Amino acid sequence: MSKSSEMQSISHPFTQNRELSWLKFDQRVLEEAADETVPLLERLKFISIFSSNLDEFFMVRVGSLFDIAHLSPGQKDNKTGLTADEQLDRIYRTVPGLVNLKKQIYKSVASSLKQHGIEDVPVSKLTPEENKFVNRYFKLNMLPILSPIIIGPHHPVPHIVGKRLHAAALLSDKKGKNAIGLISMPEAIPPYIMLPDSNRYVRTENILLHMMPSLFNAYFVDEACIMCVTRNADISFDDEKFDDNEEDFRRQISLLLKKRDNLSVVRLELNQKPSKPFFDKLLSIVNIEAHQAFVDECPLNMKYVFSLIGELDKETVKPLLYKPYTPRKAEDISSTHSMISQIRKSDKMLFYPYDSVEPFLKLLSEAADDPEVLSIKITIYRLASSSKIAHILCRAAENGKEVLVLMELRARFDEANNLAWSKMLEESGCQVIYGMEGFKCHSKICLITMRTHGKLNYITQIGTGNYNEKTNTMYTDLSLMTASDVIGEDAACFFRNMLVNNLDGDYKALCVSPYGIKNAICENIDAEIKKGSDGYICIKANSVTELDVMNKLSEASKAGVEIQLIIRGICCILPGISGYTNNVHITSIVGRYLEHARIYLFGRGEDERFYIASADLMTRNLNRRVEIACPITDPYLKGQLKWILQSQLRDTAKACFIMSDGSYGRKCGADMFDSQAYFMEHSPHVPVNEAEIDKEGVADRIKDAAEHIKALFSRRHK
Repeated sequence: MSKSSEMQSISHPFTQNRELSWLKFDQRVLEEAADETVPLLERLKFISIFSSNLDEFFMVRVGSLFDIAHLSPGQKDNKTGLTADEQLDRIYRTVPGLVNLKKQIYKSVASSLKQHGIEDVPVSKLTPEENKFVNRYFKLNMLPILSPIIIGPHHPVPHIVGKRLHAAALLSDKKGKNAIGLISMPEAIPPYIMLPDSNRYVRTENILLHMMPSLFNAYFVDEACIMCVTRNADISFDDEKFDDNEEDFRRQISLLLKKRDNLSVVRLELNQKPSKPFFDKLLSIVNIEAHQAFVDECPLNMKYVFSLIGELDKETVKPLLYKPYTPRKAEDISSTHSMISQIRKSDKMLFYPYDSVEPFLKLLSEAADDPEVLSIKITIYRLASSSKIAHILCRAAENGKEVLVLMELRARFDEANNLAWSKMLEESGCQVIYGMEGFKCHSKICLITMRTHGKLNYITQIGTGNYNEKTNTMYTDLSLMTASDVIGEDAACFFRNMLVNNLDGDYKALCVSPYGIKNAICENIDAEIKKGSDGYICIKANSVTELDVMNKLSEASKAGVEIQLIIRGICCILPGISGYTNNVHITSIVGRYLEHARIYLFGRGEDERFYIASADLMTRNLNRRVEIACPITDPYLKGQLKWILQSQLRDTAKACFIMSDGSYGRKCGADMFDSQAYFMEHSPHVPVNEAEIDKEGVADRIKDAAEHIKALFSRRHK
């Protein structure tokens, strides 16, 4: 498509394509691995995270686009007017650049790690003693469970498991006839082995590749490589109710999980460039086109990085990782007094991972044993594999409490874990229900109902992140605990509505999607539009894709409203588009912790209206999921949220601006300010000097920096 015709197809000039925006974001993640201020092994982790992100992107987003292209070829993206095929074309043209950048960064990081004695050793570079060690390991631990397969005219292509490494070889026999040899790397074989008395290691796929000639005795190995396929994992769930049979629903989930690994291949990765005859045969075997194959000289599966770090010498590793951080005890919460009594006196809010999750666990544990507690009701989307929360819920049920768990079995890639927990919870006496027909339940709410002196009262917890103690130490999230009767009554109403599949309930304080949050956001934006240049909006979220909300933000920008967005990932709205988004400024922060909290602020001064939410500004969150946004009215907690937002707008160390073309430009400033490091050292639970984070000064610095970066970017493109 020519540039002029491409521009004509764009229906909204201030928006960009979701998938291309996501690729730009994942490049931001990769670029953290190139930041020399980041410790070396943390940089290696960022490469691994980038790779895992890209894997999931192909499995879910690219897989979905293939389905759309097949089922509805004329369907166009409502932001840029691109068909699914056109989006796929741009994706496959963009990814090689990312793979090349990854290779450059990986080589640099690997070279620096080698100077510290940490080395991924090629088999050809082993010492004679190490060779003996590796050969012995191969014969004892690998060879007995390998299954070499010949693919030829009389040997059909076997099923190739997605994201599993395979060694492939171009074979020839004595008569010169060719065949393909294939060996799957069994899951029982670890991804690497440590060499004796060192921090050096060998990846087992390289051992397999080296031993290939000995595994096909009747053939010559002309060339060989490691390959990995990525399959479409965008399984669709049947919306029917299975006659209200929960066991049937669980069985359906299990069947869909098995189906996931049999869907079509969307990507082929090779660890080195093969000859054309070999390459053509591999394409034929996996049934894809050449542009869907990528040569990646880095390890094709880097999930091993995290376990590897745990096996390295601790003294060597220590300076190459972030300094360990222990979540603090919130200063406004006593560890010796009852959580229930403290929350009854005043609302409490935790800021993960800087605050410990222990106060919430203590609240739940108290409720499990308190004779005044009648019931505990909770929504669960993702649980830790060894969940303390689940065990407390089981104990509460065994203590005779009514425990209702609204379990979402369709949490992508966590289905099996949730399935196992749902069975355990039921066996302990919990009532488990499985979400709404056609709508994932992504809300984060826990309601504790008590009878005190003959009167019902509530403790309600509402969060922005999952009930997962593991991610609570890695993701930034917020957790409100309140004894508000209004919110408690709304929460009770919410659970009643979920039990009868009523998605359009009436609530006094809470906003509940799929009908309530989007309307509330638009109404709040309208209120700021009426103020013109005195209006103010600041939203912190993971992603922005919802077109109606973006249109409303554009309308606010035209009215002169100042709009500050702090968006970690996908961002389909473009700032600085003349006549549309002149007053929109977008910050993206990628750092040590994954930014996950959602905060919505409308207005200034006495008119400030704060919400925390489980929902992003995405079509799926606002229109196709059950989500909850909760107003924050306590002045003390509003001050905490304001401090968080203003600190993140100050960030010049880990923050970028999103430019008007969708690319990222680094913020600039004489003093580097890292908001995450600041949060580790300063608590929102103690008073903050307002002069230290002067809001108007922050806004001026942000605008000046944006103009500077735009000028630099313009010169770069000229």
